[in-house]
Amino acid sequence: MPRTALRICPLCEATCGLTLTIEGTAVTGARGDREDVFSRGFICPKGAAFGQLDADPDRLRRPLVRRDGRLQEATWEEAFAAVAAAVPALVEEYGAQSVGVVLGNPNVHTMAGALYPPLLLKALGTRNLFTASTLDQMPKHVAGGLLYGDPFAIPVPDLDRTDFLLLLGANPVESNGSLCTAPDFPGRLKALRARGGTLVVVDPRRTRTAALADRHLAPRPGSDALLLAALAHTLLAEKLAAPGALDERTEGLGELAAALESFTPEAVAPACDLPADEIRTLARELAAAPTAAVYGRIGSCTVEHGTLASWLVDVLNILTGNLDRPGGVLFPLPAAGPRPRPAGPGKGFALGRWHSRVSGHPEVKSELPIAALAEEIETPGEGRIRALISIAANPVLSAPDGDRLDRALAGLDFMVSIDPYLNETSRHAHVVLPPPPPSQSAHHDFAFNGFAIRNQVRYTRAAVPLEADRLDECEIHARLVLAVSGTSGAAGPESVDELVVRSTLGKETADPNSPLHGQDPARLAGLLTGESGPERRLDMMLRLGPYGDLFGAAREGARLSLERLLAHPHGIDLGPMRPRLPGVLRTRSGRIELLPDPIAAELLRLRTTLADRPAALVLVGRRHLRSNNSWLHNVPALTGGSNRCTLQVHPEDAGRLGLTDGGRARITAAGGSLEVPVEISDAVRTGVVSLPHGWGHDRAGTRLSVASAVPGANVNQLLDGTLLDPLSGTAVLNGFPVELVPLP
Repeated sequence: MPRTALRICPLCEATCGLTLTIEGTAVTGARGDREDVFSRGFICPKGAAFGQLDADPDRLRRPLVRRDGRLQEATWEEAFAAVAAAVPALVEEYGAQSVGVVLGNPNVHTMAGALYPPLLLKALGTRNLFTASTLDQMPKHVAGGLLYGDPFAIPVPDLDRTDFLLLLGANPVESNGSLCTAPDFPGRLKALRARGGTLVVVDPRRTRTAALADRHLAPRPGSDALLLAALAHTLLAEKLAAPGALDERTEGLGELAAALESFTPEAVAPACDLPADEIRTLARELAAAPTAAVYGRIGSCTVEHGTLASWLVDVLNILTGNLDRPGGVLFPLPAAGPRPRPAGPGKGFALGRWHSRVSGHPEVKSELPIAALAEEIETPGEGRIRALISIAANPVLSAPDGDRLDRALAGLDFMVSIDPYLNETSRHAHVVLPPPPPSQSAHHDFAFNGFAIRNQVRYTRAAVPLEADRLDECEIHARLVLAVSGTSGAAGPESVDELVVRSTLGKETADPNSPLHGQDPARLAGLLTGESGPERRLDMMLRLGPYGDLFGAAREGARLSLERLLAHPHGIDLGPMRPRLPGVLRTRSGRIELLPDPIAAELLRLRTTLADRPAALVLVGRRHLRSNNSWLHNVPALTGGSNRCTLQVHPEDAGRLGLTDGGRARITAAGGSLEVPVEISDAVRTGVVSLPHGWGHDRAGTRLSVASAVPGANVNQLLDGTLLDPLSGTAVLNGFPVELVPLP
């Protein structure tokens, strides 16, 4: 008989609750969990396709080890033995910096990806860390770090209570939200308008989100920082700024007007290709709204001035008094995160504590730009990356100039990949370690609860028992940590988790400000529950967290533990976001530092762009509801329809260039050329073309039968990797110039 089981969806940032139908060990259906405290039954096509993804016949079942130049199936013992034989020897001969680590986007969708990479990096001792952040949200981290002293202090819009929402470079109706975890984002936008609120969308494309808006502004791509600077200038020049209680918590308000003096609506209008009056009107409406939230995402991050745009988003929320305010933008308080600390100065945030070996790129949040990975592998000399550990990453498709990176990966001495597929990147590995399907894995959202629009906590155990020939994903990570540290024969994977428990509780009990100060950490460890090391760590984090029982030392009403969470299979609602300032601040001054030196210097660079002559044609990406970067193109239910790799061109541009709908064109940029099918559409404004990212499944040696049948074109091959946002190291993936010619 079929049975049902609950599972939190791991396929996008909305983290919806699912009810799976299971026959034997096969997932035969998925629907929204109506009792889920957060998603309330909402589901999107990705969640509905959970069963097809779970049962994909192309998923690897056993480890692969390269022998005589070919990847062949091996036992888990053989796979980890190969890692243990290669990586420590390379580190001993060439040093810790000879190993690089790449973390892909799916890491933040799994428990293993949240719990173990920091331990792996510590075991290796390398500074060569590259992640998907420098292809996505790193400008948000830099802005948060400079303003608040903490790169993870990223306020999110209070969607359910705001009166005015300004979205820039975001298409949450199709992306389901990003750095704003909100199940049923479309329904929440409709609810905003139904209660009399206003939605304004700024996007060069008329997206499905823009179609819901009261007003849609379509500026020239890449001009986000200029537009936002003009909005802030108007608030200050017309004395509309009203920071309220934020005034006494903020440094630099007085200097801000002078720094933005040049960015009048009239000055930025030509570059933005928007009327000055329209910019001024938007600023006035923002100031007049009872509550308002400004939210910018990937379209405003992956541009040349992405950090400035992200900083200016927060500046507008501060100037209007909507930061840390219900109905504005607030800082979530996740259950497994640290307890709030007393307000006071912190260590602050620094950029460029070290630099990349070849081009001297500054580190940001302990990461180097992923666009620099190929040169770090190719360039001879001390510190060259000779071994790479790639976890849930496919940078051959996601990073600029994948052809160059493809060649570089082929020259590595050794490569390990944790990946369920043999894809465009993992095909180069010497060892591939495949995690089990998501139905066989437990799930808690460590990362996304830190960006959730409502505080809540949920945990689901594996819906299907782990098959005999598979390892749990957390165990794979733990064994990898032991293998690279040369201790795999001396201890089991459970020792990795126990070391973390001992270390964490030891620090907690040694902290004179902790309620557990002076207690016996071994006794506290004995109180933890859970069926595995990861569950024990989750129990510890919940108990020590802001709602935790603190092993019996908690205040009234704070009783969260794994045991209590398991008793609530649909989750526990912890209430709406609440004001958290000044406790969030970690700056050296203990205040919001509104105009830090790196930002002031970058504003001077932005000012020079006011006189630039814009390119005739620029490219932007786009997102599909039934896709997520490069990792869902092998699921039949999520292919076809609107999920196509076409180049959208406005009818006027198509006529000027001689392009036809359904025809083909050659598109050329600094990194190379692609041949792509043309889709004539007035969804893009004139002077803009759009090609989605994540495609290009045409390389030999992969095992992606569905994706390779309709491979599409890799848009990032148009880039050579030299164009970066200088403060964050983020690759410029939007708003770069291209040329188009029709093909026969």
